[in-house]
Amino acid sequence: MSEATLDIVAIGNAIVDVIARADDAFIAQEGIAKGSMRLIDTETAEGLYGRMAPGIEASGGSAANTVAGVAALGGRCGFIGQVAQDQLGEVFAHDIRALGVAFGTAPRAGDPPTARCLILVTPDGQRTMNTYLGASQFLPPEAIDRTLIASAAILYLEGYLWDPEQPRAAMRAAIEIAHGAGRKVAFTLSDSFCIDRHRADFRALIANRDIDILFANEAEILSLNETGDFEAAVAATAAEVPLLVVTRSEKGALAVTGGERFAVPAEPIDHLVDTTGAGDLFAAGFLAGQAQGRSVTDSLTMGAIAAAEVISHFGARPEADIKALIAQRLG
Repeated sequence: MSEATLDIVAIGNAIVDVIARADDAFIAQEGIAKGSMRLIDTETAEGLYGRMAPGIEASGGSAANTVAGVAALGGRCGFIGQVAQDQLGEVFAHDIRALGVAFGTAPRAGDPPTARCLILVTPDGQRTMNTYLGASQFLPPEAIDRTLIASAAILYLEGYLWDPEQPRAAMRAAIEIAHGAGRKVAFTLSDSFCIDRHRADFRALIANRDIDILFANEAEILSLNETGDFEAAVAATAAEVPLLVVTRSEKGALAVTGGERFAVPAEPIDHLVDTTGAGDLFAAGFLAGQAQGRSVTDSLTMGAIAAAEVISHFGARPEADIKALIAQRLG
């Protein structure tokens, strides 16, 4: 096996985030479940965009946020995701490349346009996500860069992208490439609604040992195992994956590997502003720690620090120097 030249290559939705403040009354008026993530069509996206308050726009998407975080921590990263040949596609490509992330996926001509996520943040810091997937759901298997994937120590896959047929086939092909090159595959379950639709597929990936590192939050691990017993859910999944990582919001995070369990508390913050990207940045900190050869506990701590930073401000990308914050704690 050749030495990896990249730490992480991720495959995910290439999305431009539009983040704006909203009160509970606006959420109710729109008929949206607060704190949820829903998929919307073009007409709904345009209508909601016109009614929501002015916001900030930045490249996003779950896996893209994670590689952005790893890059901010000094990691060598690549990203594979589909944008359209339009202005938002150019914005996404410029933003992610400016972070030092390798991004070479060719833009797709014609409709649909580049994906966008309209994120409404209420005063309690909860985010309600309205996602128009656009071009991102048309990532074809032939867009998979075999050389890029084989060069990375870890391939990171986003559960959100499992819905459409083309990206699902692309990710299956990527798993084969990564394992064929002797690399690890990490997978994030992304959201309970993804699990509801693809539980059988996700369980099959786990049973087939296609996943080496599995990321889930508390609700997702319960949903995956169709139980309300958290400890039973963790035990069942940990028996099937080499490394399980579960985030629990204010209750911290845990990891199980080789029959050993590790846990860290949540990092203290002055004020919760916006939970957008918390799980993405936690994964970034953890994966960066693993790429650096750190212990599981230190990797969990790095994830907790990165997540705490991102929920302290608007947006899903770090604003403070998270590399320095981690250095202060762990050296």
